[in-house]
Amino acid sequence: MNKVLSNKFMIALYVLPALILVAILIFIPLGLTGYYGLMEWSGIGAMKFIGLENYKEVIKDPKFWNSVLHSFLLALFSTLSLGVYLLISLILASKIKGSSLLRKIYLIPMLLSSVAIAQLWMKVYHPTNGMLNRFLSILDIDNPPAWLADPSIVLYAIFIPILWQYAGFYILIYYAALKNIPEELIEAANIDGATPWQIAMKIKIPLISGIIKVTVVLAIVGSLKYFDLIYVMTGGGPNGASEVMASYMYKEAFGSYHFGYGSAIGFFLLIITLVTTFFIRKLTASKDDVQY
Repeated sequence: MNKVLSNKFMIALYVLPALILVAILIFIPLGLTGYYGLMEWSGIGAMKFIGLENYKEVIKDPKFWNSVLHSFLLALFSTLSLGVYLLISLILASKIKGSSLLRKIYLIPMLLSSVAIAQLWMKVYHPTNGMLNRFLSILDIDNPPAWLADPSIVLYAIFIPILWQYAGFYILIYYAALKNIPEELIEAANIDGATPWQIAMKIKIPLISGIIKVTVVLAIVGSLKYFDLIYVMTGGGPNGASEVMASYMYKEAFGSYHFGYGSAIGFFLLIITLVTTFFIRKLTASKDDVQY
């Protein structure tokens, strides 16, 4: 084994299949996206080279920057929701009665497709027959809002099912990390008279800080490229009020048949995501992560 590991040719030979797969699935499509962004193309027929015109148009496009703002708002809400998920995980990991059943309940949204979740919440938000407005009418609230038709609230209405959809995923990650903490540390803190709050803040959360940083990156990156549930529920409407970068790219490429312009938007989406990820990793980097 040592002889094989010291042979650079053998190492390259073992790594080569993975590199080829990564190139085919990631780097070549990314290169083609950037290349198509240089073209004027409807998706059918010959492409016309127009240089950087599509990219210049994206920079000047207010609808695109509006979608960028919406994507970052989703990223902000997703990051803030991690605190709620962490709190739920701390409660579940404290051996409360029924925690096993609750863990299974929280995982249910993960088992549903985005289309099924979108259809479910569209029924909830229905202006006349929806469960939410029926509940508001019981409380004698006149003229309850049309949740998915009001430009001022539609974006925040969509955020709720998105956060609900991924709650089980993050709760499961935090729960697994908390259960991996040595029980001896918790018992020693209890003997010393520490309260559950002190144990959580001084022991548990610092010990899983590395996992928390990873979930922050996952939540932000996932939000910036989010597409499916928003597209099914509103299609980015009304009048672009719930448009995000991915849905705007899809609408331009496959709705308006501006494949060159859609590719340019996709390339900007890639750049924005990479830059954001870089800064988030820099901000969360620390040499003081607790090891156990």
